[in-house]
Amino acid sequence: MLKTQSINTMTTSATPSSAVSSGGRTFHYRWQWRLQASPQALWPRVTDTNRFNRDTGVPSVERRGTPMKNARRPLRLFRLGVPVEWVEEPFEWVQPYRFGVVRRYTQGPVRMMRTLTQLEPQPDGGTLATYEVWATPRNLLGVIAIPIQIGVLSARAFGAAFRHYDREALAEQPALTVSGQADFMPGGMERLALLCEQMTALGGDPAIIERLREHITHGDSLTLARMRPYALADAWDMPRRAVLEHCLLATRRGLLQFEWDVLCPLCRGAKQVAHGLNELHQHVHCDMCNMDFEVNFEQAVELTFHPNPSIRAVQQGEFCIAGPQTTPHIAAQQLIPAGEERDIQPLLEAGRYRLRTLSLRGGEFLRVQDDGLTAATLRASTLDGWPQGELVLQPAAELRLKNSTDDEQLFILERLAWSDQSVTAAEVTALQVFRDLFATEALRPGQQISVGSLTIVFTDLRGSTQLYNTIGDAPAFGLVMTHFDVLREAVMNEGGAIIKTIGDAVMAVFPRPAPALRAMRRAQDELIRMPVQQPIQLKVGLHYGACIAVTLNERLDYFGSTVNRAARLEGFSSGMDVIVSQAVFDDPEVRAMLEQGELQAEAFETQLKGFADQDLLWRVR
Repeated sequence: MLKTQSINTMTTSATPSSAVSSGGRTFHYRWQWRLQASPQALWPRVTDTNRFNRDTGVPSVERRGTPMKNARRPLRLFRLGVPVEWVEEPFEWVQPYRFGVVRRYTQGPVRMMRTLTQLEPQPDGGTLATYEVWATPRNLLGVIAIPIQIGVLSARAFGAAFRHYDREALAEQPALTVSGQADFMPGGMERLALLCEQMTALGGDPAIIERLREHITHGDSLTLARMRPYALADAWDMPRRAVLEHCLLATRRGLLQFEWDVLCPLCRGAKQVAHGLNELHQHVHCDMCNMDFEVNFEQAVELTFHPNPSIRAVQQGEFCIAGPQTTPHIAAQQLIPAGEERDIQPLLEAGRYRLRTLSLRGGEFLRVQDDGLTAATLRASTLDGWPQGELVLQPAAELRLKNSTDDEQLFILERLAWSDQSVTAAEVTALQVFRDLFATEALRPGQQISVGSLTIVFTDLRGSTQLYNTIGDAPAFGLVMTHFDVLREAVMNEGGAIIKTIGDAVMAVFPRPAPALRAMRRAQDELIRMPVQQPIQLKVGLHYGACIAVTLNERLDYFGSTVNRAARLEGFSSGMDVIVSQAVFDDPEVRAMLEQGELQAEAFETQLKGFADQDLLWRVR
């Protein structure tokens, strides 16, 4: 196996264009390491500049006021009690090959600093990593401090961090601490072990619980501050929903705590953090994008976890504000002066992209696929605007970014698809485990938040009145309770949640139509086969569409035309079928189920009460 090698070089050179009190010198440092992982595997770790700065001994930073033109930020840190202030240029990067930043200091011994990291693929599949620093001192103190701080102290930390990220990338594991030490609270390790034992005794999966215990024990503190269940599940090669449900159970037991992160639809940074749904605000402002947006559960609210502070303390401080991993959906970002152009060649995943600038409206839409163009010029212009249509590019196409405006532009090339590793509020609030464990989680009274499209299910027992008259109140009531248990298990197994019961009727919700249809058919089959005097027949109606989340009777509920229409469908069911809307029938997963031949669908038209148009419905047997 190839061992990690380091090649260290350091140069200092004069800066002829500057005339500072130190004589105009700029110190230039350059280090190289031969790493075994590929640039693609190293990229998400190396570009996590918040973690990198922490690992290399940079103190936490403070924001100073609002962002300036083109995402410049006034920042400050304290080193040995001395304040150091600067204006940070926007990070520039081309995924997965290089990134860098320029900082112009307004206070402290340094006048300017620039860093550049490059990841060059090697024939053996590894990477030649190059890290460079240019630092211009402001005064004599800077001339003395820069060689000591950067040339000696930081150099050792840089090498240790790169080698550690290389080992992580090769192991395909979540971030672990560099030192291997964890900040457990007094009695924290014992409390962790006890709670894990309790979760196992409650029926939890021992393998998932052990993974959680190991992650909390050895996980990197910054990573633990924002645990994403689906990302952990993918890294552990375990079922996503199972890991999410165990994180929810761990929160209920006091092992973890959760937060709701409100994400900007453009930069996708967390603009609000709430400890409960009742703390969410419907209207949020993003100071970086200088825009207001409406909160929605479908994309803009993500559920994350962190260890309970009584077990282990985690770092919440910021060591870097705007590195590439703060916006991982952005494949390339370049700050280009007016009238200039720049060539880049990012490595893009297949899918849809948009090129935009921070100050111009709109953008140019792109699609990446194997048979696309090998090169293209992308232009920002205030006269012509952005081109219409969609340009098709190859994954490694050469791109020329051209600024045809009279002002500096920050070019942003971003993936349009949201990460599928996010646990959205729309998904988790439609999960039975969440409803059971956190029944009091609800929005503030009067607030309405979009949850995107959900599948709404209404059920009712056929002939329940006759059932009570035939077998008596007590036995009939027992059967009704049993029917609720059967429904709950069927709904839970398919990732849905029962919202409420109204007499013998049930309202349930699912993220997608196909699991809802499977759950209802299974419930109908189990109920009809029960060995009772009178068979129980379940009438069911399904509809799929946009919904609004509200708080009703102190519980999270849903309303809107989708809910109203779904409530009308159950009445057309005979108890031996499921009535579905055209939206459910058109779902690709539902169509695939029908094509397999186990289910048959028959269309009929009717007018639903309260709706003016005729509806095409489907009776699924």
